[in-house]
Amino acid sequence: MTAAVAVLLTVVLAAFAWFAVRSAPHDLPLAVAGPPPATAQVTAALDTASPGAFDVRPVDGEAAARSAIEDREVYGAVVVDASGPRLLVASAASPTVANSLRQVAAGLGAATGAAVPVEDVVPAPEADPRGAGLAAAALPLALGGIVTAGLTSRLVRGRGRQIATALAASVAGGMVTATVLGTWLSSVEAPWWTTSGVVAFGIAATALVLLGLHELLGTPGLALGAATTVLLGNPLSGLAGAPELLPGAWGAVGQWLPPGATGTLLRATSWFDGAGAGSALLVLGVWCLAGLALVGAGAARARRSRPATPVPVEREAVPV
Repeated sequence: MTAAVAVLLTVVLAAFAWFAVRSAPHDLPLAVAGPPPATAQVTAALDTASPGAFDVRPVDGEAAARSAIEDREVYGAVVVDASGPRLLVASAASPTVANSLRQVAAGLGAATGAAVPVEDVVPAPEADPRGAGLAAAALPLALGGIVTAGLTSRLVRGRGRQIATALAASVAGGMVTATVLGTWLSSVEAPWWTTSGVVAFGIAATALVLLGLHELLGTPGLALGAATTVLLGNPLSGLAGAPELLPGAWGAVGQWLPPGATGTLLRATSWFDGAGAGSALLVLGVWCLAGLALVGAGAARARRSRPATPVPVEREAVPV
């Protein structure tokens, strides 16, 4: 018992603490606009100050830089003109990244001897400028699908009824989340029905896969799926910062899991008019289809393993 608790705590701490401690910018997309000599100087200064931190992308002028930010192609931009460098950020995309870019601007200002003005092109909501509400929603989003699948698999009989119940519970979870995050806390700014649909889609993606794993592998399958969602999906969601802040390729992995895709979709619909939502929608759709396929595979296996009903043998009448 003691050893099991120690192992469990080690795994949980490693999953959550390691990713948090090792978080730092890795190839963070950043646009640079201005005359080629000036942009080359800025790029060199960024590489010297933070090697490997930024994926610098030259663009044609300030308008292109703003469009790249609003289309979620970059997190910010350095614009160089006759008055010197200026920094454009989008705190709605990630308050953590925006603060990091402000520190970069301070460094550029120290190097050039003049303060670098900062403009927030797509600001975070005034009620939640640090994005605390959205960051705190990562775990509830993961648990919503787990609880839905766990209760449905225990309390509802019949595969069709289980799927319908899971979808209904996902819609209810989406409505509750939209009410709390949007109406009450004002942490997201998309219309209430949009936020409800996004969260319901994310919860359903997790719940259907877990139902399928339970159908195929029983309780161990459900437990495996739940552990993966909590230990990987939650810390890798990027809701507390950004996928590019996670070490190595883990940020990309997180976007392939329902919590990360749901978080990206919430940001896209709340502040960027849906820009960057396509990949998240595809990920959640694939997970929902995979869940239905697993349920079907489990049902087919159950039919194959069911013993055949013996055919009664008719006896011939014996003449008296």
